[in-house]
Amino acid sequence: MRPPRRWRVDTSPLRTSRNFRLLWSSGLVTYLGSITTYVALPFQIKELTGSLTLAGLLSAAELVPLIVFGLYGGALADAVDRRRMVVGCELAMLLLAGVLSVNALLPEPHVWPLFVIAGLFATADALQRPSLDAMMAKVVRHDQMAAASALASIRYEFGAILGPALAGLLLTVGDTWMAYGFDVVTYVGSLLILVRVSHVSVPAEGDVASLRGITEGLRYAWGRKDLLGTYAVDVLAMVFGMTTAIFPFVATTLDAPWAVGLLFAAPSVGSLLVSATSGWTAHVHRHGLAIGIAAASFGAAMVGVGVAPNIWVALVALSVAGGADMVSAIFRSTVWNQTIPDELRGRLAGVELLSYSTGPVLGNARAGLIAAGTSVRFAIISGGLLCLVATATATACMRQFRTYDDRRNPHAVEQRRARGAAAPS
Repeated sequence: MRPPRRWRVDTSPLRTSRNFRLLWSSGLVTYLGSITTYVALPFQIKELTGSLTLAGLLSAAELVPLIVFGLYGGALADAVDRRRMVVGCELAMLLLAGVLSVNALLPEPHVWPLFVIAGLFATADALQRPSLDAMMAKVVRHDQMAAASALASIRYEFGAILGPALAGLLLTVGDTWMAYGFDVVTYVGSLLILVRVSHVSVPAEGDVASLRGITEGLRYAWGRKDLLGTYAVDVLAMVFGMTTAIFPFVATTLDAPWAVGLLFAAPSVGSLLVSATSGWTAHVHRHGLAIGIAAASFGAAMVGVGVAPNIWVALVALSVAGGADMVSAIFRSTVWNQTIPDELRGRLAGVELLSYSTGPVLGNARAGLIAAGTSVRFAIISGGLLCLVATATATACMRQFRTYDDRRNPHAVEQRRARGAAAPS
């Protein structure tokens, strides 16, 4: 029996846009490989050092590149050919995955390259992601933005579910070099797809990435309090609620060392369920309020992870947390893509990158340091409670964010008219 139409995922962006299909397929392939490296890095740190602190600091090594190059990558997205930017960064990440493979094959793998490569991966991602995000508004119709966000989420969550399971298999029957080698293979496949994407954005003559351009983007973001709300609530949720860096230690605490891959995959199960039944999102117009409720729910679910008596309860709670986070992500992406002018889209995508990337990095560092000083359970429970309180308070205090309605918001109305789309009902 098929689910009611209201609940079924809307696949119209895949049917109507060739470039979206190519970008979607490329992202599916590359993310499947990237998530194996994401699992293998903290696993290798644990195997080589056994240090909770270093596992948390691995994420901290990504923070400075994300801050510095995220904003610059956004400026580049508005000044250079976005397709070339995406392809060039994809090639750079292929080479970095190759270096990790070589290091893992050494008789005594070094620890320091893991931190250096993690930082360089963050640099390449920071330069690439704004161009990828900015392309979305050019390849998908205005009224299909929520559907495109949900489809993009399905792609990522499919990789996030299968990737950790595959990584766990590779790490169990083989070694870390196999996980990194698989990442290399997927980058090759992704590049073969990306080169077929059309040039969807040609910068105006004389456009250059500059500090002035970055400042202009930041000034626009600061003037949009509804946008600031999407950034602030997500950062608060991730800083206090993100704990993936200590998942290998969570598995040990729950006497389930075999379940490391399942812990990494569990949030994506919940996210995938939300994405696969996301037809209802087209009927929600108070996007700010929906983001706030979802972020607070994420915090509550993480408290459930911290108090879980066994691995199965923890996996269920993580699935709920992943579903709540996905609701927030769908509506945040919809607000960004439906309201920001194309000439500023790249720079604002750089700001968005900082909001959804630095939060998890800081959160993982926080979780590792607090767990090292207290316990794994305390790190998760305290973070979940702070996430719930902080996001609920921020939503209540930011009126323009809380009352955002895509039917009446002047920026949404202006972009809808500019793109010739019908008003939402």
